[in-house]
Amino acid sequence: MPARGSPLLLFGAFFSLYVIWGSTYLAIRIGVESWPPLLMAGIRFIIAGGLLFAWMRWRGAPLPTWREWKAAGAVGILLLSCGNGGVTLAEHLGVASSVAALAIATVPLFTLLCGLFWGLRNTRLEWAGIVLGLVGIGLLNLGSNLQASPLGAALILFAAATWAFGSMWSKHLPLPKGPMASAVEMLVGGVALLLASGLSGERLQGMPTAAGWGALAYLVVFGSIIAFSAYMYLLKHVRPAAATSYAYVNPVVAVLLGIFFAGETIGAEEWLAMAVIISAVVLIGLPQWRPRASAREEKAGPAIPALERAAASECLAPEKPVASR
Repeated sequence: MPARGSPLLLFGAFFSLYVIWGSTYLAIRIGVESWPPLLMAGIRFIIAGGLLFAWMRWRGAPLPTWREWKAAGAVGILLLSCGNGGVTLAEHLGVASSVAALAIATVPLFTLLCGLFWGLRNTRLEWAGIVLGLVGIGLLNLGSNLQASPLGAALILFAAATWAFGSMWSKHLPLPKGPMASAVEMLVGGVALLLASGLSGERLQGMPTAAGWGALAYLVVFGSIIAFSAYMYLLKHVRPAAATSYAYVNPVVAVLLGIFFAGETIGAEEWLAMAVIISAVVLIGLPQWRPRASAREEKAGPAIPALERAAASECLAPEKPVASR
């Protein structure tokens, strides 16, 4: 059982996951108005990764081995360069922050599908969630927002798939211990994004606005450091299902923030897609909320569902974390 945490700290951690991670989509939208997308994402992760790396070294954490650098670097490229970079580029191409968050809510669906590569079997309830989620993706693509930017739609789904694959693969790689893994992931992912920015010919057209600098600072401090620390805290003190519940809260937060603060509008198809996708994620998460069986029942009964095994492994072994958004 997870250790009991302070009620005040638990409240703050859940607030960070639900609101801060949900608000990063709007911050990205504001940032790309004055920053080239790949350049902004690269700077964000290099600064955040550098700060976290220096903090861990100051606390006495050992330097990662070359093997750990390669493993964490691969995960960082998948999650941050392809995943977060894809979201940032899609929003630069005109995809609304609210719609981007809805599409990224499909990560749990892709996670279950990626688990098949490692022999994880899904329950009927999880397969029902996958099918329902695919219906939601179809509805989302019928909306005017993604139809106006087919490349943006493809980038968003690519970002969700690479984030899911990288998350699953990370459980089988020799990553550094503790937050050092995320520091290396952010450093390597940030360098890859800067290289992609240079090769694609991105250039600053002028000095970023105050809003652009503020968005970058918010993403570095709140999106990449504070929210991730909150996630790690929750993995230690609550059930995995509660810690990962941001998957169906973030889209709602992002939609509301986009509507009220950025003047975004979404059509009936997108509202229906949000309901369908969130329902699918809830279906997938239901097995995690079941009370854990006793040792005798676990020995005699069926195997733990795929997503519960994955989430439980994060709770029991936080030294292999998923990088922050």
